[in-house]
Amino acid sequence: MKHAISPSRSDDYPEWFQQVVKAADLAENSPVRGCMVIKPWGYGIWENIQKVLDKKFKETGHQNAYFPLFIPLSFFEREAAHVEGFAKECAVVTHHRLEKNAEGKLVPAGELEQPLIVRPTSEMIIGEMFSKWIESYRDLPILINQWANVVRWELRTRMFLRTTEFLWQEGHTAHATEKEAVEETLRMLEVYTRFSEDYLAIPVIKGEKSEGERFPGADSTYSIEMMMQDRKALQGGTSHFLGQNFAKASQIKFSNEKGEEQFCWTTSWGVTTRLIGGLIMVHSDDDGLVLPPRIAPTHIVILPIIHGDEQREEIIQSCQKLKESIEKISYMGQPIQVMIDARDIRGGDKKWSWVKKGVPLRIELGKRDMASDTLYVGRRDQAQSIQIPRVEFLEKVEGILEEMQKNLFNRAKQFQEANTLEVTSEAELV
Repeated sequence: MKHAISPSRSDDYPEWFQQVVKAADLAENSPVRGCMVIKPWGYGIWENIQKVLDKKFKETGHQNAYFPLFIPLSFFEREAAHVEGFAKECAVVTHHRLEKNAEGKLVPAGELEQPLIVRPTSEMIIGEMFSKWIESYRDLPILINQWANVVRWELRTRMFLRTTEFLWQEGHTAHATEKEAVEETLRMLEVYTRFSEDYLAIPVIKGEKSEGERFPGADSTYSIEMMMQDRKALQGGTSHFLGQNFAKASQIKFSNEKGEEQFCWTTSWGVTTRLIGGLIMVHSDDDGLVLPPRIAPTHIVILPIIHGDEQREEIIQSCQKLKESIEKISYMGQPIQVMIDARDIRGGDKKWSWVKKGVPLRIELGKRDMASDTLYVGRRDQAQSIQIPRVEFLEKVEGILEEMQKNLFNRAKQFQEANTLEVTSEAELV
């Protein structure tokens, strides 16, 4: 059987991944090496990730803020392990002005007094601000999140997995006690776990990273790890207990109830657009992207089947009525997201474009379907399409979407368990 994506997963998994990104119209390489342009379908997935996580962060007491893209070099020099860990990945701004030279070419002219680091992560700049905001135990805890972009200079890049610039959220908190900071670190790890499993339908293994994999400058790093279809692990998110290391580097102090000056205990935690890469590699197949309904930008696409201009208006009107009926139904507390694809292209090409984009449900509607008051429905998690009465579909559509969500999670969970072995000795591991 011929599939839409070539090569297949079994033939060349890395190239299959690249072809799924292209076929699903998620992103493309930019003119700047190692960076990507995230296209509307890909950004729609990221917007849904943002929307769900942002709600969860606020439910756990966090507030959003924004901090500068540029960080003075001197700030990085305060924390030795941190600067050593990120030194090779830093992009550095040294000039602030362009001028034309004798050949008429633009060249950097105004050298900065101090080089600026393009944010690879914000511990040092946020620590500087925390040191100004915190004076007393009454100011604690501070629970801050930032949605932003970061830059880490990468030599080998791959869209959604490792790019020079990527989008993320980074949480930063300060606490009066070690116990509170550790609890925060583990609380946010659990938020990531629940989000991954409940929305992305990706089962994870959570735990503490080894010392060699620890975030530079942290006391301990915890992560959620996802198993891809090539049986390799992908780090889906991290939560760091920073101890008092960054507080000492940035002089984040507070007076306790006895009036004694102490250093705060801090945390940081984040997930990135890499989650979209994980989503692709866990669920997709040799026909393209497969999206769990809870995170899909559109739940249902309606494809009008039109033969001749005289049918067009009547069929489009019927599609519009169907769209309005479906949109009155809620899924996960929100109206079901529906669109009509009325592009004037071949029906087969139109159908396959949506298969490759991973939209959960496709509905084909033509004159015969209108006459019989039925719908021809394709589920992206199954190979076959079915004929179903319109009334029955409207009654069942919410349940169908949730069944798909559970099916994708169970499929990924079974794969993870089938490819996980417990060993009790080093010899057995080898």
